[in-house]
Amino acid sequence: CGGSVSDSSGVLQSPNYPGSYPNDADCVWEIQVENNFRVTLTFRDIAMQSGTCQHDYIEVYDGPLHSSPLLGRFCSGSFPTYVSSSNMMSVRFHSDSRYSFRGFQAHYSSIPAGHNTTIQCLPDYMHVVVSRDYLQSQGYSAQRVTLKDSRCRPTVTSQEVVFNIPYNGCGTIQEENNDTINYSNTIRVASSGYVIKRKKNINLHVSCKMLRKSWQQVMYAAEDTVDVNEYRFGRYDMNITFYDSPAFLRQVRSSPYLIDLNQNLYLQACLRSSDPNLKVVVDTCVASPDPRDFNTLAYYLIRNGCPRDSSYGTYYSPSSHFARFKFNAFEFMSRHPSVYLKCQMLVCRLGDYSSHCYRGCSSRAKRDTSSAEEEVDVVVGPLRLREGDAPSGSTR
Repeated sequence: CGGSVSDSSGVLQSPNYPGSYPNDADCVWEIQVENNFRVTLTFRDIAMQSGTCQHDYIEVYDGPLHSSPLLGRFCSGSFPTYVSSSNMMSVRFHSDSRYSFRGFQAHYSSIPAGHNTTIQCLPDYMHVVVSRDYLQSQGYSAQRVTLKDSRCRPTVTSQEVVFNIPYNGCGTIQEENNDTINYSNTIRVASSGYVIKRKKNINLHVSCKMLRKSWQQVMYAAEDTVDVNEYRFGRYDMNITFYDSPAFLRQVRSSPYLIDLNQNLYLQACLRSSDPNLKVVVDTCVASPDPRDFNTLAYYLIRNGCPRDSSYGTYYSPSSHFARFKFNAFEFMSRHPSVYLKCQMLVCRLGDYSSHCYRGCSSRAKRDTSSAEEEVDVVVGPLRLREGDAPSGSTR
């Protein structure tokens, strides 16, 4: 149960709904819609153990579970509606080991944020667009919009002021906060006037919180400056590629990748980021014959940094943005022709020896990551057995 949800609308419901939900369930759905949209969530049915909501309950968070305000916690009563302040919302369902009921069903959809400033967290930079109509309506000139580092100039069109702000330049500040790695900068809008002024300056604080999620917007006035905070949650850009040898020189570009049983398979995970102070490691890799279901029939190669398959091994990587590993090919019983891999990668600050990137094998819970770690899921495959391959196979 639970998982990441990225469709513009959909339905969430407790496991087995409308049948009885299982005991000791703990499900977390992370809803992330498009940038500059918000999430609206409406509950249509709630049937759970009522009372103080200490045993079975639903929690709704305004963003990622570990770093966002709690919007509501309930187990019965009327059917509430919640609206996020960003493009992300988290929903947690918990049950204990006692009674079981029908559970819940809820519908979510995305609605426009209706802002005069938009921001996108791209792999290497923040893309920020400020409306010229909004600036002019407030009495400001587009020519007086600058970054904190005035050498980095925007592109000014007839309708917009556009900034492409790199994560490793133009005065961008890098910080670690809760369960995110943050990149922030300030766009300054100065009021006109040479001797006196009657309008406040505007500081537009923009930030990308690189996790795999959402955004918050807050506005407040401070002395002679109006500070506007714009946040979005983004995902690190990651891929995994097969190579034909442990030298990692030639990629395997065929799909499906036809293999022999027990053949050595070489893989490289690559993090695409302009931030050189990041490190990526393989945290969990699970195999399945179905790319949409990694629960019903699953085989773990590595889990929480702990190898589960005897053939799993790692290789030295020339860059902290690469993670190289290998395992021996296998097939699932019951005549499943293909194998897919779903790997969860950890992104940490380079040199943070307290992080799981450096600590390796751990018995931590699935979502227990430190403040300097981000999780990224990648699915690769399919792998398919060559025609006529014998069960014994040969190692290559």
